[in-house]
Amino acid sequence: MDSLLAAVDLGSNSFRLSIGRVVQHDGAAQIYAIDRLKEHVRLAAGLGPDNVLDEEAIERAIVTLKRFGERIEGFHPNRVRAVATNTLRIAANAQEVVPRLEDALGFPIEIISGQEEARLIFTGISHELPPSPYRRLMIDIGGGSTEVIIGQEFRPLHMKSLFMGCVSYTRRFFPDGVITEARMQQAIMAARRELETIARQYKRTGWQEAYGSSGTAKGLIAVLAETGMSRKGITREGLEKLKKKLVKDGRVDMDTLPGLKPDRAVVLAGGLAIMLAAFLELRIKLMLPGEGALRMGALYDLLGREANHDKRDETVKQFMRRYHIDTRQAARVKAIAMALFEQLALPQNAETEELARIVGWVADLHEVGVSIAHANYDKHTAYILGNADMPGFSNYDQAQMSAFALGHQGKLPKRIPEDSRNRRLALFCLRLAVLLCRRRDDIGELPVRLTVQSKRITIHAAQHWLESRPLTAYSLEGERIEWKKAGFTVNIEPVAA
Repeated sequence: MDSLLAAVDLGSNSFRLSIGRVVQHDGAAQIYAIDRLKEHVRLAAGLGPDNVLDEEAIERAIVTLKRFGERIEGFHPNRVRAVATNTLRIAANAQEVVPRLEDALGFPIEIISGQEEARLIFTGISHELPPSPYRRLMIDIGGGSTEVIIGQEFRPLHMKSLFMGCVSYTRRFFPDGVITEARMQQAIMAARRELETIARQYKRTGWQEAYGSSGTAKGLIAVLAETGMSRKGITREGLEKLKKKLVKDGRVDMDTLPGLKPDRAVVLAGGLAIMLAAFLELRIKLMLPGEGALRMGALYDLLGREANHDKRDETVKQFMRRYHIDTRQAARVKAIAMALFEQLALPQNAETEELARIVGWVADLHEVGVSIAHANYDKHTAYILGNADMPGFSNYDQAQMSAFALGHQGKLPKRIPEDSRNRRLALFCLRLAVLLCRRRDDIGELPVRLTVQSKRITIHAAQHWLESRPLTAYSLEGERIEWKKAGFTVNIEPVAA
């Protein structure tokens, strides 16, 4: 099982599980799919007008995830990535729903941003296609969102997640299943308005190949091929013929649409409208099927983390350049924070490893907010880390980083995602590192040592060192008072030279 990775895609229409085996070829790693599961959960159909996910949809999701959980039982948490997309991004009760879904699956679930979803889709499709020097357009029409990407080789150039999907558009424009010319035109025009926001930039960049990776694209390709409406892939002519037939029939008639699966029939009208709008607005001539998509992207992202090529590390470096971080100061804070973190002697497990990464990343980026203003820069940093598009990071990752950034000085944050003693201790290490580096000088040998028992923290420091640094001693006393409010006892114990 050590060579296996698993990805779970909690889409707005379907849930998918992919298990891949990692094989090394001439020093390069390749993933070969060995098992796949797919269930049509129709999660987006459970969203009410207030964006609250109803119990019926939640139960469908739980039943499916229990099945998936049985298949990947025994996998190490570091070798499983479960990602949720648009429906759980917008669900008003997501915070209550996700823990129930995690209990069913047996693994953590990340709610990823639209930008991250687009990046993973591009990664997945690119690894499943033959190598090519050409720019490629990729469109993934999901249940609640549509991702549109242009990239070259393994580098995305433009990525956008648009708020439209086959489930949401079918419910909005064809709620009773009746298809008319007027309804179809309304749906197409609504989709074109969404696409207008990116059309000029995308057409200016241009592409030589176009791929559709979603169930919608594959369903359309199957129908167009079986009915003879298109000789190869998806064409505008074929889409127009299919639209004309649906309008004439007034509904989706499966008896006259060979190649169409029952689960795809219920969302065909909405998916067709979005795809036709994309062909019209972006002037696409031909679209071929793209395999892999989000789930394969998640697997290759896991593979990168296994090989110490974590996309998140790359993103942090990009942010350091973009926000003109003082790299020497960031390195000082990070080195001390990590040295203090080791002194905590926390259990060696996946959770501790990920917590250490969070501390390191926030140490690197804690002064991002200075680019806006030095006053309240911690709040600016917290906002940026919580809201910026950060490839590789889930919404949960960013929420943790934002909380740590907000609490790296001054008042402690009232809440940290999955708040626990260990997370509070990790934040303590970060705060102490920032405090010790206030002079922005290289410190050399670490001047303090920590011992921890339950919620009692003792800072051991040389007596002469404390006496020669009245500002540091004063600041440490402030820390003692602040942590007392959080239920921790901090003692400063001078050590004789």
